Amino acid sequence: VQLQASGGGLVQAGGSLRLSCAASGFTFDDYAIGWFRQAPGKEREGVSCISSSDGSTYYADSVKGRFTISSDNAKNTVYLQMNSLKPEDTAVYYCAADRGAYYSGSYPCGYGDGMDYWGKGTLVTVSS
Repeated sequence: VQLQASGGGLVQAGGSLRLSCAASGFTFDDYAIGWFRQAPGKEREGVSCISSSDGSTYYADSVKGRFTISSDNAKNTVYLQMNSLKPEDTAVYYCAADRGAYYSGSYPCGYGDGMDYWGKGTLVTVSS
């Protein structure tokens, strides 16, 4: 099982990045995928998650209107398009998979404690 996150980097405030999470070794269609982030000295937080059943999504309030999660099942890849980046978005971003989980505005990602698989993170640094 492998989840490979990529696409992080250094960007100025107001800029954009697109993160990718490439999955292998499990039945991608059966798993919800989430993006989580952890900044130095802070708790991990769920940024955005997408359900496998109907593609419903959850966004943390801090990223609503700026980030968009999407899934390409043919490529077993989930993307996180991040626009209008702010210095407070600086963190290590991780993707994770949870079999059968459902996410929406009413069902948040949480802290990711129940996720089945995790990938290594990709660092996003937003300069002011």
